[in-house]
Amino acid sequence: MKQISSIFLLAAISILISCQPKTINTEWQTIFNGENLDGWKKATENQESISVEDGAIKCSGERSHLFYEGEFKNFEFETEVKTLEHSNSGIFICSKYQKDGWPSQGYEIQVNNSYRGSEKNPERRKTASIYNVRNIYFPLATDNEWFKMRIKVVENFVEIFVNDIKVNEYVQPENPWRWDGGEDCRLGTGTFALQAHDPGSTTYFRNIKVRNLPAGEKLNSTDENWDSTVTKLMKSGFPLVDYHVHLKGTLTIDSILQNSQKLGINYGVAPNCGLHFPVTNDSTLYAYMEVVKGSPTFKGMQAEGREWVTLFSPEAVAKFDYVFTDAMTFTDSKGRRNRIWIPEEVWVDDKEQFMDQMVGKIEAIFSQEPVDIYVNPTVLPAQLMDDYDALWTKERMEKVIKVLADNNIALEINARYKVPKAEMIKMAKEAGVKFSFGTNNTGNDLGKLEYCIQMIEECGLTPNDMFEIKPDSLKPVNVKVYRQKLLVKLVCY
Repeated sequence: MKQISSIFLLAAISILISCQPKTINTEWQTIFNGENLDGWKKATENQESISVEDGAIKCSGERSHLFYEGEFKNFEFETEVKTLEHSNSGIFICSKYQKDGWPSQGYEIQVNNSYRGSEKNPERRKTASIYNVRNIYFPLATDNEWFKMRIKVVENFVEIFVNDIKVNEYVQPENPWRWDGGEDCRLGTGTFALQAHDPGSTTYFRNIKVRNLPAGEKLNSTDENWDSTVTKLMKSGFPLVDYHVHLKGTLTIDSILQNSQKLGINYGVAPNCGLHFPVTNDSTLYAYMEVVKGSPTFKGMQAEGREWVTLFSPEAVAKFDYVFTDAMTFTDSKGRRNRIWIPEEVWVDDKEQFMDQMVGKIEAIFSQEPVDIYVNPTVLPAQLMDDYDALWTKERMEKVIKVLADNNIALEINARYKVPKAEMIKMAKEAGVKFSFGTNNTGNDLGKLEYCIQMIEECGLTPNDMFEIKPDSLKPVNVKVYRQKLLVKLVCY
């Protein structure tokens, strides 16, 4: 009897032990020894594209992939990366070994600091993008310099850090929309892979390490319909960027970044720059740039009033990624300064005469001022908005479109004012004008660019119809003709 009791006791203890949660090793493990590819496995195609050089894995040449021989579900992966000019690479997570082709399982985390692709097939997705699912369009690192990338996955939640700054995240819904052939682009148990993309691309990876993380609870996706909308745009390569955001109310750079990572919308943040505005000369401009320096946002400048060109030097203006202005401030033929968003500062003696004068001002502004985008387009004073469709005749729209097309200036589709209307957008598209999206927020609520997204479908807009940040040499303020105009201090018109 004692022997039987002992057997039952041992069995009970064994069962209790087996029911205890298993502990995992959460210490960092180095998975590349800096000397050879032990523990890694090359795809069979173009194996010469991947090698070890000076203590780093070099990915350079025709498409090939290098897979780590291990599996992880919840983890942190960290590596140092260096890209050369035109580099285009990636880190695959939750993947499976494939002999050839692009890995079909898991997500690719993009590595691309400066590569722009071709005019026909531009590559806008930048480093830390969750490729085709949550893209980033702002360059977060620089070629020829080592930077750190860390990827954290817990259940259905991905976070990406560049140089220890969180720059991207994604909560994967239970049943996410995926394109044909992309059904396996999702999280799950898998491994890591490094990518060689093409002969013009060279990327290095070193100090590669990983650690397991405990299981966690799945997070709820805030809005699965929104997730599908964003992913469809991302897959098509559509740059979902709101270039017209202001730090107003209690809105801060940190809260903008949180909103960006939650919704998948990239942002450009701009101060109001001009007479009687917060930024009114070079010194206040440089002070503002110090405040936003290092934030993963585009840096825009809203040029206010017509005299702004006399207040700032070309060198200071060129510090911004882009410059935009509107026609909501102008001096009329009687010398009256109109600010058309303030009813007390608008003079409408005759509706038709006012419109002709305003269109003339728009033509003057965008043929002379060194700007990238016409924002708040076609907005009228409150007392004229009921007559918007009648006053914005085809002839007037054509004049505005022509000056934009002639001067390579983009037309904003404004989510706040819901302008311009689809008719003008289609006309501008036909004329080759590019478009940007903008909110022009008055407080904390940035919305979801609903009107802009509506116009994509209604007007048949494509990714190549959208505005892109110009290289420094092509910025309007750096183009010779504009620089000369600034230097001679344009008269206010």
